[in-house]
Amino acid sequence: MSYYFLLIALGVGVLGLAYALVTKLKIRKIKIENERVAQLTGFIKQGANAFLKREYQILAIFTVIIAVAVGFATWSWQTAVAFLAGAVFSGLAGFLGMSTATNANGRTTEKAQKEGMSGALRVSYQGGSVMGFAVVGLGLAGVSGLVLLFWGIDGASGDITTGIINSVMGFALGCSLIALFARVGGGIFTKAADVGADLVGKVEAGIPEDDPRNPAVIADNVGDNVGDVAGMGADLFESYSGSLIACLAIAVLAPVMFASEYINTLYVILFPTLVLAAGIVASFIGGLFVRGKTDNPGKKLNLSTYIAGGVSLLAAAILSFVFFESFHAFVVVAIGLAAGIAIGFFTEVYTSGEYKSVKEIAKQSETGAGTNLISGLAVGMMSTALPILTIVVVAIVGYLVGGHYGIALAAVGMLSTMGSTLASDAYGPIADNAGGIAEMAQLEPEVREVTDKLDAVGNTTAAIGKGFCIGSAALTSLLLLVVFFTTFATTLAEDGVVIQMPYLIDPIVIAGVLIGGMLPFLFSAFTMNSVGRAAFAMIEEVRRQFKMYPGIMEDTQQPDYAKCVDISTKAALKEMIVPGTLAFLSPIAVGITLGYVGLGGMLVGALASGLVLAIFMANAGGAWDNAKKYVEATGQKGSETHKASVVGDTVGDPFKDTSGPALNNLIKLMVTVAVVFIPLFASIEYGQGLISLLMDNGEALDV
Repeated sequence: MSYYFLLIALGVGVLGLAYALVTKLKIRKIKIENERVAQLTGFIKQGANAFLKREYQILAIFTVIIAVAVGFATWSWQTAVAFLAGAVFSGLAGFLGMSTATNANGRTTEKAQKEGMSGALRVSYQGGSVMGFAVVGLGLAGVSGLVLLFWGIDGASGDITTGIINSVMGFALGCSLIALFARVGGGIFTKAADVGADLVGKVEAGIPEDDPRNPAVIADNVGDNVGDVAGMGADLFESYSGSLIACLAIAVLAPVMFASEYINTLYVILFPTLVLAAGIVASFIGGLFVRGKTDNPGKKLNLSTYIAGGVSLLAAAILSFVFFESFHAFVVVAIGLAAGIAIGFFTEVYTSGEYKSVKEIAKQSETGAGTNLISGLAVGMMSTALPILTIVVVAIVGYLVGGHYGIALAAVGMLSTMGSTLASDAYGPIADNAGGIAEMAQLEPEVREVTDKLDAVGNTTAAIGKGFCIGSAALTSLLLLVVFFTTFATTLAEDGVVIQMPYLIDPIVIAGVLIGGMLPFLFSAFTMNSVGRAAFAMIEEVRRQFKMYPGIMEDTQQPDYAKCVDISTKAALKEMIVPGTLAFLSPIAVGITLGYVGLGGMLVGALASGLVLAIFMANAGGAWDNAKKYVEATGQKGSETHKASVVGDTVGDPFKDTSGPALNNLIKLMVTVAVVFIPLFASIEYGQGLISLLMDNGEALDV
């Protein structure tokens, strides 16, 4: 019977993917009649596809090399296969979402011109839903399919063992690796183009955003797709798959209790899997309400999200009672979903122009860039408190209700309606591109008003998406840390070795914590410098074109858009290597040298500092961005106040779209690497690391 339940989950995942593919084809059939709009759409699509093709060629080499390393380190072909599947599925999710977005942007512009708000919202949301359902469909189908495959090889009549879930952990590692490179590469690309377009176009040349005379404008629009769609899709695919795998790992590693009663392990595994399956159905139902005529896109999108959440919670309540004969599991799922919404709301409070924080940054811009930067940094720091406290409350309540499994269910609850949440999130870059195309095609102002309204709503949905991403990253990383220590102890116990849990005051633990606390800052330094170098090259190119071809400003010469796209592409592909390699090799190096004690400390330190730094950077960047928009909305374009706000936005761009989001991937990748490579670490001095050769380990082992 359990086998059939997993088949149902697999089937729902396949149906979600099928819906994404059908919607993708449906969007392609919409004809773009305006020749200029069609031409610009083609430019953006060509640039985005060229970047993704070259990025995936590089990642393919990395993936094969690491798959071999995983196979040798774990002595498990199943783990290596799962790793390859995770990498391929993650890349496929990003490709499907991005290729659809580059088709939907111009068609959204076309619908905005012909049908107004209703038609533009329908196409842009459908474009976003391809990403949403591709992520959840591939994620659920990938994890449940691998469990079924390895369980069948093991003998499906028995229990789902830790060995099966350990092999599936390779899928999480593949997702994490691609997500990190996609986030970093896409983030460097988009911010290099954005910074170059803003500083030279807006500040120096005094031309509007998305002005077709700006040579970097096509690269900027391409960046929205490779960063905010392909990169974000790979990121959330990792979160979605990782939270489910962590939940399954917790389920098989230790007995689970609700109301002082032990629960059947198969039920513990089936519950989160079916909750996510129900979430896909709920997201589809919610999406049905983004239809009909409307002048308020935000209301439609919110209604869709609320309905998806309600249906998902109803399903969780039924499943909780059926499997556990109580509503304890449902309560934790509901708390997780509510926490994701709460973190999204807190993000909006600190980053939206409707609230005082952004208005204060705009006010401080009146006295120059220095005070703008001081105010933005303060807002970013202040914004970390409420999300962190929310995550703490969820972790404690989840643990009190169901132990570590309760925390795992909270993370699953946050992502249960990912299909709907991501559809609303991914529609934002499509609407943004549609506005840029309308501006470049010099369509009537009414078209840009429609796309600007869609884009403004997209900023809010993006804030909610970041809330779910941050919360799930924290909880999933915490769970994988538990999985790391538990699996390590189990692995060595098979050889008759009993290990002690590390003490906080152990100098090796302290060393690991300090290294882990430092790594997010070092990683961010690499990514920030990468954006700076790429933006420098972009600025020089835009200045060169304005100087060499004065006819650009008079509209008698066309800028060389392809050159700017090529600069961003080369810079992104070159600069993503070092931070990505750092993230992957750091836990391996620490695990080999400092053993499980130092590695555990490093993971704790990275989680603590990385989570806070990610929230700070994302929210500071968002606040600076909306402060600039607030200044522009008050009719101060071209003023000294506006120039100061542009400087703040320039600093904030890599904060919110490159370094900040990538830190979530950094944290999860490091802890996933630690779990997957446990057999390697355990083989070195019984997990004590090379440093044990210099120390007396007599008290650390009881053989």
